[in-house]
Amino acid sequence: MSLRFSPAAERDLEAIADYIAQDNPGRALSFIAELRQTAADIEDNPLAWPERSDLLPGLRMRPFGRYLVFYRPDQNGVRIERIFHASRDVGGGNV
Repeated sequence: MSLRFSPAAERDLEAIADYIAQDNPGRALSFIAELRQTAADIEDNPLAWPERSDLLPGLRMRPFGRYLVFYRPDQNGVRIERIFHASRDVGGGNV
């Protein structure tokens, strides 16, 4: 099994880190580490979180604080597709 991040998810991580770093650079680093650990935890039990096939076939979503981690399990492991703030409108094909 492997854990992979889509290019869009990597950009999401960078944007989140940049935003937090404006006020607290140290917290930005630790928060991204926590998000990456959450992604690793998803790999251990990928079917534990709700399906969001209404957004994309096979998509699942795990909350993390004020963020939502969207991912798809497959035969090779888990691919993190996007990471959004929970206040963001994810409907209409934004994932």
